[in-house]
Amino acid sequence: MAELLDRWRAATRDAGATADAAATRAGEDLLMRWREPHRQYHTVAHLTAVLDVVDRHAGLADRAALVRLAAWCHDAVYDPRAGGDTNERDSAELATALLTGLGVPAAAVAEVHRLVLLTAGHAVAPDDRDGALLCDADLAVLAAPVPVYDRYAAAIRREYAHVPEPDFRAGRARVLSGLLGLPALFRLPPLARRWERPARLNLRRELAALAATAPDDPTGAG
Repeated sequence: MAELLDRWRAATRDAGATADAAATRAGEDLLMRWREPHRQYHTVAHLTAVLDVVDRHAGLADRAALVRLAAWCHDAVYDPRAGGDTNERDSAELATALLTGLGVPAAAVAEVHRLVLLTAGHAVAPDDRDGALLCDADLAVLAAPVPVYDRYAAAIRREYAHVPEPDFRAGRARVLSGLLGLPALFRLPPLARRWERPARLNLRRELAALAATAPDDPTGAG
């Protein structure tokens, strides 16, 4: 966790924060959120994976520090029982409160707020390089090798263990279909070239598995 806190503090300083001691407390609070026991996929491991993608491709962004801060905050509020884009809106509001308290300039705070909201639907304008990097990093798991993708899908199911199997299949199918309906899953050309095809194959494979599961089988085992 110490290395992650160092990365958080560096991002806040790069964004113009003036309260370094408070930044440590804010980072610790965020990490506590990312370690909540109900999380199965949206964990510190996901946060780290998103940050790693942002760091590797920071040169593709206009303000990489703000993308990093948005990555930290984008799932900071995560309640699987919340509806619609409630988690993203609440995460964006949390980002605003935290960063304002650290002395980050208002324009930078507003940009982080905007970036966090983008992760609700992953719809990014063609000229939005910062939004593209954040959303591409957030969706990178979709292009993972099959065993890794399957572990991701299983973790999502565990996060929604409270949802009956037929309802989960229907809801998950809507999410997958919505992703497949995007003109492109990945916007930045170096990432799109590597990730677009395997991601779509994974999504179609999971969607087919959901459709093949017998509706009257509560275990989903087929």
